[in-house]
Amino acid sequence: MSSVSFSDRLAEKVRSCRSPVCVGLDPRLGSLPAGLRPPQNASPAAVAEAFGTFCRGIIDCVAPLVPVVKPQAAFFEQLGPAGMVVLGEIVRHAVDQGLLVVMDGKRNDIGSTAEAYADAYLGRGERSPWGSDALTVSPYLGEDSLQPFIEQCDARDAGLFVLVKTSNPGGGWLQDRVTDGVAVYEHVADLVTAQNASRVGSSGYGPVGAVVGATYPEQLAELRERMPTAWILIPGFGAQGGGADDVRGGFDAQGLGAIVNSSRHIIFAHARREFQDKYGDSRWQEAVEAATREMNAALDFVK
Repeated sequence: MSSVSFSDRLAEKVRSCRSPVCVGLDPRLGSLPAGLRPPQNASPAAVAEAFGTFCRGIIDCVAPLVPVVKPQAAFFEQLGPAGMVVLGEIVRHAVDQGLLVVMDGKRNDIGSTAEAYADAYLGRGERSPWGSDALTVSPYLGEDSLQPFIEQCDARDAGLFVLVKTSNPGGGWLQDRVTDGVAVYEHVADLVTAQNASRVGSSGYGPVGAVVGATYPEQLAELRERMPTAWILIPGFGAQGGGADDVRGGFDAQGLGAIVNSSRHIIFAHARREFQDKYGDSRWQEAVEAATREMNAALDFVK
C-alpha cells in the first residue's frame, strides 16, 4: 500500500480526472430506476441487494470521470446487517475501480469509542475494516475527540472532513453563534488549520479537511482563506440549490483545494426533466454519465 498522504492522493486524482466532482451514493428505494426497484414491502435484504446493484452501476459509470465517491452510511444502516454488508461491498468496488472513498458517517465520540470509530473507518483498502480513504466527523465533542481520528490519519495515510459550516438551514443555530467575537464555525476552522500545520503534503494540503456548504458562498470564500491547507468538501450543489458560482470561492488559484458533492442530481438523473425523455429508467446509467459530464463542464476549475 502506498504511503502517499490522502491530501496528495486526492490532489493527484483531481488533476488526473480534471474534475473536482464527488458523487454521493445516497440510494433511496422510491427513487431507484424502475428496473431495479423492489416492491415497497420488500425485505431489507432485497432492498440492500438493489442498493448494491445500483451503486455499483453508478461507480462503473463515474470511475473514469471523477476522483471520489461518498457513500452515505445512513441509507445502508437503515437496512440493518444486510445493508452494512452491501456498504462494505460498495466501498471495495469503488476502491477496485480506482476511486477514492469518503465515508459519510459524521462520526465522533470520546476516548476509546472515538478510537474504535477511527480504527473502523480510516485506511484505504486493507488498512481498515471498512477500507475508506476518509471520514466525515463532527467536532462538537471538543478538540480531544478528534485526536484519535487524526492519529489514524497519520498512521494510515487517511483523511478527515470536519463539519465546519454545513449546508442545512438550521446549522447556523449553533455554528453561527459568536463567542469572544468569533463565530463557532470560525473556531472550528481555526482548529482544522492548526491540526494541519505540521501535516502539509507536497500538494500544499493536509489530511484534515472541512465540510462547508455551497449554500453559504460568502462564508465559503472566507473559510478558503482561513483554512489555506484544508481540502474543503462542498455539499449542496444541484438539488439543494448550489451552482458553479456558489462553489467557486472554495478553490485555490490552481483550481484545487475543494471537491464538490452531488448526490441526487447525478445518481437519479434519469428522473430529471432534461434527461427523462432522452434516457428514462431503462437507460439510467447513461443519464448518470451525462449528468456527471455536465457537472464536470460546469466546474471546469482544475488546471
